[in-house]
Amino acid sequence: MTSTDTPHNLVPQDSADPAAPKGAPVMLALHQTALGGPEVLRLTELPRPAPGPGEILVAVHAAGLNPTDVKHRAMSLFLPPPPLTLGWDVSGTVVETGFGVTLFRPGDEVFGMLPYPHGAGSHAEYVTGPTRAFATKPAGIDHVHAAALPLAALTAWQALVETADLRAGQRVLIHAAAGGVGHLAVQIAKERGAHVTGTASAPKHDFLRELGADACIDYRSEDFTDAEEPYDVVLDTLGGETATRSVGVLRPGGVLVSLLPGSKDTRAAAEKAQVRAVALLVEHDHAGMRAVAELVSRDRLRAHVSGTFPLAEGARAHALGETGRTTGKLVITVR
Repeated sequence: MTSTDTPHNLVPQDSADPAAPKGAPVMLALHQTALGGPEVLRLTELPRPAPGPGEILVAVHAAGLNPTDVKHRAMSLFLPPPPLTLGWDVSGTVVETGFGVTLFRPGDEVFGMLPYPHGAGSHAEYVTGPTRAFATKPAGIDHVHAAALPLAALTAWQALVETADLRAGQRVLIHAAAGGVGHLAVQIAKERGAHVTGTASAPKHDFLRELGADACIDYRSEDFTDAEEPYDVVLDTLGGETATRSVGVLRPGGVLVSLLPGSKDTRAAAEKAQVRAVALLVEHDHAGMRAVAELVSRDRLRAHVSGTFPLAEGARAHALGETGRTTGKLVITVR
C-alpha cells in the first residue's frame, strides 16, 4: 500500500489540513478536534509524517487500545488539548529510516510503545517514533497480538521486575488481574517464580488459572484483605481505596506499585506499615521491549485479544473499552 492508498473499508470523513501541499503523502488517522465521547473520533486525512534523526516511519498493521487512550479522548491529562491522534501501541513494518538509524531497515517488522505520554499517534496508517522505542516483532505471533503487548507488558515488566524486584518464592497480589496489564503481569510474575494471587470477577477465574495464577479472589464477594499470609508485592491497577487497603496485606518491607497517583492516605498508611508505596508511569524502553519479545518467543507470555476493530470503527472500540469490563486487550486493525 502506498502512502496515498485508501483501504477499501476506510472512507475519509473529514480533512484536518486542507492547506497541505498538493501531492504530498497523506494517510488516514483516527483523529479528534475536541474532547468528549467516542463520537468525537473521526477518520481524517492527514499529512503522512516523515522520520527525523533517530526515528523510523512505520506502516501500522495494528495498534492496541489502552485505558489511557479512552481517558485522554475524554479529558486533558498529560496531553495538550486537541487536535490529536491517540495510540501508543503499534505493530507494523518499517517504511523509512531517519538519519543515524542502524537497528532497523525498511521491510523489518517491529512492535513497540511510542514515548508515553507525548508520543501518541499510532491510531493511523503511519506513525513515526524513536528507533529504540521498538523491537523486532516475534516471528511466532501476528501483528494483532504484537500490538496488544507493548504498553501493558512494559507496565507490568517495569512494575514487577524493575521496580519491585520480584523474585522466586515471593507472593504477589495483582488487582484486576484479567485486564490488559493484569493478565500480562500474572504471566510475568509466574515466569519470575512467584506465587500469584489475582482479583477478578468469578467468571474470569478459569482464565486466570490458565495463565498460571495460583489463587483467585472474587472482588464482588470476597475481601482481598482477608489474606492468610502477607504479600511481598502488590500491583494496584485501580487506585483510590484499593491502594490504601492494599498496604495492609503487605509484609514490612513489601512494595506497593500503583498505576495511578497515590493519595495522602495511602502514603501515610505505607509509612506507618514500613511499606514502600510508589506510583509508576510507564516509559518506552528498547531493552524492556526486547525482554517482552524474548518471553513471547519462549511461549512464556501471550496477549489475550478479546476484540478487534478496523480503524474506521475505532469509536466502537473506545465505547467498549470505557466499560472497564474487557478481558485482556482490544486492538485496532489497519492493514
